[in-house]
Amino acid sequence: MRWTARDIRSLGEGLVYLAPSLVLFAVFVFIPLGRTFYLSLFNTRVTGQATTFNGIDHYIGLMTSPTFQSGLVATGLFALYTVPVGIALGLVLAVLLNQRLRGINLFRTMMASTIAISAAVGALIWNLLFNPSLGLLNYVLSLVGIRGPEWLIQPGIAVVAVSVTTIWLTLGTNIIVLLAGLQGIPEEIYEAARLDGARGLRMFSRITVPMVSPSLFFLLVVDTVGVLQVFTQIHLLTRGGPVDATRTLVYSIYLDAFQNFQFGYASAESVVLFVLVLCLTVIQFRFIERRVHYQ
Repeated sequence: MRWTARDIRSLGEGLVYLAPSLVLFAVFVFIPLGRTFYLSLFNTRVTGQATTFNGIDHYIGLMTSPTFQSGLVATGLFALYTVPVGIALGLVLAVLLNQRLRGINLFRTMMASTIAISAAVGALIWNLLFNPSLGLLNYVLSLVGIRGPEWLIQPGIAVVAVSVTTIWLTLGTNIIVLLAGLQGIPEEIYEAARLDGARGLRMFSRITVPMVSPSLFFLLVVDTVGVLQVFTQIHLLTRGGPVDATRTLVYSIYLDAFQNFQFGYASAESVVLFVLVLCLTVIQFRFIERRVHYQ
């Protein structure tokens, strides 16, 4: 294909319109990304300036570090506890909120209200709820004869507590996206299914889930990427503890960069996180998207 003068002129006009966005992406995305790759190959001063070249030594140190390995486990558990449960709960609530009932808009607003709450405020709310002596959760459990755990102190429970907080914070977005997908399903499909004798769970699994699968896939990708970058809840609730049980990769980057001032080592962790997110996204599009039903 040969480029004509008209094609070149159209390309130039398009680049002119895209120039503001390209400049913003370059300043806030591409240049920092390139700088991160660069710093991961160097030792640095406490001011962040590169000093001596050390090649892939930081990456070798990461692969042999028990702290980094436990961070990978904590990140995987956190994502496993948060993403599937958050999407499943959002789907159930969206189906309930999709009913044609009087006053349903009020309940929709209430259920989706967490979208307007910042992660810092949400974490502080749940910090009060998780309080072992004054918190509401342990009080409710005591009413039924169950002794509540120390949510933010026990290693096996702390990651669950942070996951619960994150699920609550993302629930509003999940409900809005899934409710929009449900409202886009033609009513004629349900009417035809009822005539064929489909009811209840069978209609939900054979019609609702396939028809809303594009929204489910979208949330799977977005929630996975978002969860792998969570910082605020962990910092306010557990600060990576207890015993590094909630020290995810993002929090390790923060500790190594802004407390230990090892910017080269933290940059290597950032590159590993970038590769991890990229690989998970490619896997999701390569294998899971096949099951998505596009109308």
